[in-house]
Amino acid sequence: MGNKILIVDDQYGIRILLNEVFQREGYVTYQAANGMQALEIARKHHPDLVLLDMKIPGMDGIEILKRLKEIDPDIKVIIMTAYGKLDMIQETKELGALMHFAKPFDIDDLRVAVKKYITA
Repeated sequence: MGNKILIVDDQYGIRILLNEVFQREGYVTYQAANGMQALEIARKHHPDLVLLDMKIPGMDGIEILKRLKEIDPDIKVIIMTAYGKLDMIQETKELGALMHFAKPFDIDDLRVAVKKYITA
């Protein structure tokens, strides 16, 4: 069973919260504060699922998503964003994102989605 989750968010508090929640659920978690870290972790650890924020300084979520899919076309990605513009959401779906959560999100809804997709 796949159980590795990469959390990509430039907000430290969100990374820590998600890290604690998913470690308690029994997942192995990795954290990245920017796109370069995220891609490095993806190459090295091959996470099964990525929780990806869209607004990240340096490399936005769309670019990170494209590059993650180049590394592993089958990687599962759930988008998290406070800026849910419809064209951006549509583009992420076309690039292979499974779904998106608007911030602030309900942590229980996110847990259910992760469990659904990581075991699929």
